[in-house]
Amino acid sequence: MVHQNAKKAHEFAEETVGSLMDFDFICVPETYTVSETFKYLRKNVHGKANIHYSYVIDPLGVLVGVLSLRELLGADENAILKDIMAPTTLKLSYDLDQEKAAKIFQDSDLVTLPVIDTNGRMIGVLHVDEMMDVLQQEATEDIHKMASISVDEDEEVKGLLESSMGWLYKKRIGWLVILVFVNLLSGAGIASYEELLNQHIYVVFFLPLLIASGGNTGSQSTTLVIRAMAVGDVTMRDWGKVFAKEALVSFALGITMAAAIAVIGYYRGSDYGAGTETAIIIALSMVIVVMFGGLLGAIIPFVFRLFKLDPATASTPLITSICDIAGVFIYLGIASLFLQL
Repeated sequence: MVHQNAKKAHEFAEETVGSLMDFDFICVPETYTVSETFKYLRKNVHGKANIHYSYVIDPLGVLVGVLSLRELLGADENAILKDIMAPTTLKLSYDLDQEKAAKIFQDSDLVTLPVIDTNGRMIGVLHVDEMMDVLQQEATEDIHKMASISVDEDEEVKGLLESSMGWLYKKRIGWLVILVFVNLLSGAGIASYEELLNQHIYVVFFLPLLIASGGNTGSQSTTLVIRAMAVGDVTMRDWGKVFAKEALVSFALGITMAAAIAVIGYYRGSDYGAGTETAIIIALSMVIVVMFGGLLGAIIPFVFRLFKLDPATASTPLITSICDIAGVFIYLGIASLFLQL
């Protein structure tokens, strides 16, 4: 029988399977033979698109199995559907979040999945092409959040050319103003080491390089973790493994970058009679700053998830700003320690 359901897609909650599902599908009783099934299909398939499967139901209308059209064509015409059907191990609840449904499609490689109600009765189907649109929309939202562009949950993300100047301004100005005041702390850090900088002005030469290195490392780290969370490769219980791995990776990165810049630090500092001290300061600062950025970028998405916030909100500009502030204090603190002994 063709299942008829009074509810329409718009009557289900937004961003759930119910709001996306298609009502064109065919169910047949489990007692039908293959021959009876073909007769039923020929009679009811007209006007329906994307019919890939015949869904099998029990006398109460509960979904119990599925058969592809290819499997039906290859079956004996006297075979009973109950005996040849495949159990429906994959089915979607109508109230399942669309992102979770998209993940199920990615893992299953199926083109269509059945949708059931709370009693297990089939009420619709969901096609993979709907999920492609969902994945694109969710990815766009995450990218916007990572760039500190505000996105309202109930607002459609617009394309760049379709967006008005006012819309773009409103979406970007909030975080930018916040980050302006956050970055004032970098200036406060530099001001607190005014005496050191007056005595050793060449120290300033390496400041932008070091804080940029920490910010870049943190941005890479947080992007990798957020993406891993989005595709399900990483869960909350994996935070220790991620933290430990990032500690080793960022240490290796810091050592490599320190070796590359220490030579320049030596020759730059030699002009002021402090070549060795400068090389040590630069190398040590680079290792600590890069490790701080990497570990911060790795752990912040877990902190956001712990407080039920979207990890994508742990944006690149936010990580970079924090790393800038920390980099100033780390570098100038180490320089003060060595140069004012």
